[in-house]
Amino acid sequence: MSLTDTSRFGVLRTATFRLTLAFVAAIIGGMVLQFVLLFVQMTHFESERSSGILHREADVLVQETPERLEYQVRERASNELRVVINWVGLFDGHYHHIAGDLKAWPEGLTVDGKVHRLTLSPTDDAPYEMRFLAVKVPGGRILVLAHSLHLLSELHYMIRRGALLSVFPVVMFALLTGVVLSHRALARVKTMHEAIDRIMQGDVHERLPAGRERDELERLAGSVNRMLDRLEHLMDEIRDVGNDIAHDLRTPLSRVRARLERATSSPHDADYLNSVIEQATQDLDQCFSVITALLRIGEIENGRRRAGFAYVNLGDLVADIVDLYEPIAETNGLVLTSLVVAEPASDTLVTFGDRDLLVEVLANLLDNAMKFTPPGGHVTVSATPGPSVINLRVADTGIGIPEAEREAVLGRFYRSDKSRHVPGSGLGLSLVMAILRLHGVELAIADGDGTTAAKGCAFEMTFQVSGSPDPA
Repeated sequence: MSLTDTSRFGVLRTATFRLTLAFVAAIIGGMVLQFVLLFVQMTHFESERSSGILHREADVLVQETPERLEYQVRERASNELRVVINWVGLFDGHYHHIAGDLKAWPEGLTVDGKVHRLTLSPTDDAPYEMRFLAVKVPGGRILVLAHSLHLLSELHYMIRRGALLSVFPVVMFALLTGVVLSHRALARVKTMHEAIDRIMQGDVHERLPAGRERDELERLAGSVNRMLDRLEHLMDEIRDVGNDIAHDLRTPLSRVRARLERATSSPHDADYLNSVIEQATQDLDQCFSVITALLRIGEIENGRRRAGFAYVNLGDLVADIVDLYEPIAETNGLVLTSLVVAEPASDTLVTFGDRDLLVEVLANLLDNAMKFTPPGGHVTVSATPGPSVINLRVADTGIGIPEAEREAVLGRFYRSDKSRHVPGSGLGLSLVMAILRLHGVELAIADGDGTTAAKGCAFEMTFQVSGSPDPA
């Protein structure tokens, strides 16, 4: 079923309408409970009121003399007997009628001074209920007073009718409201669906209508828009990476092709052919290094190396990497120093990570530092503890990185104008960023330890302190 059909015929299937039905059911349940409580309270109130009337009237009549009582019963001399008491009868001790309009003793009535609810079955009328009170009066006689339940029946009828009449408009109004709200929700969903169709057709710049994100649907649309922004950014990065890969591989492959064509175009001696093969091998190695770096970045970004995580002492790591690169630094005329501000057995420089990958991070950063630092310069690797963190820093006195390019150099294949004369693929810092993201580490690029003319560059990383593993 299409969205148009759903908007026409599927309103009853929307979550808004189902929620409205649940709300209507709750309203009806509340109204039923309210009317039941009202019914019970009115029944109890009328019962108490009727009993009170019968007892009060009986208490007054018991005080009368036998002659006066018989006269009042026969003639209904008082207003209460005429208006309030429906039936009254005076009987002797053997339940024989003496006076009053109650001619026969009600079946089931006992003389106990309590109000009884009895059903009468006249020969010419339908059965009906009344409340009776029988009390003994002077002269060995019995006074019977009866009060009708007609008022209570009328109240019950009014309650039932009121309940039925009030439920219908409430339900209809709630259902109408549900239909209106469902149409409105469907209209918003239809708009979003049309936007999604345009996105699926190739318009990657299209976004869902999110408004000010004042409700759940708009907040969901806002989250989807942010996801689409991220996807568009990743697509742009993939396209740029593809272009960069093609550009970086095209140059060495073109050189290989040109050399091979020259070598096969005419006869050459063995030394020339060997030099062509050697140069072609170097160009192919450059291509393989680019491909290998890309595959390694992809592997790290997919999180496949977390299995090698363990406790690593960054102080020991700095010492090892400096010992490894110190001969290379001396060969290039550089001074490589380490600065570890912590006791050798201290836990303040212990973090949780993959030692081999962290070695690769420092190796790449030291390679870059020594590439772009002229002879006589300094390269410093330091590890200092902080409040629950470890600050790892690699600084040099080389040509530095301009502030405008510090974010761009972390992308793949980016090479600044100052570094184009230095061999490389532009993937070293991308690999560093992939490893640091795997470890949840922030990387910042700042000025190094150089002079005002050549400030150098510093890569500052912040690790979380994990402490030594529990011996247990």
